[in-house]
Amino acid sequence: MIFIDKTKEIPIWQKSNLTVEEAAVYSGKGVNKIRQLSDNEDCKFVLWVGSKRLIKRRLFDTYIERQYSI
Repeated sequence: MIFIDKTKEIPIWQKSNLTVEEAAVYSGKGVNKIRQLSDNEDCKFVLWVGSKRLIKRRLFDTYIERQYSI
């Protein structure tokens, strides 16, 4: 059996999925802008867990790098 020490925080840049709030801090974009971008059905960097919206960090990075403006 493996035990995980939940008292240690994982740095944002090491997480594979981020909450919208973490993605806003990570990217410097606003929470509302990230929600607006991830509302699109074709959005490749959003992961829905029930009604919870998570942002796939690596795909979000790629998306941001390819954009001229948001």
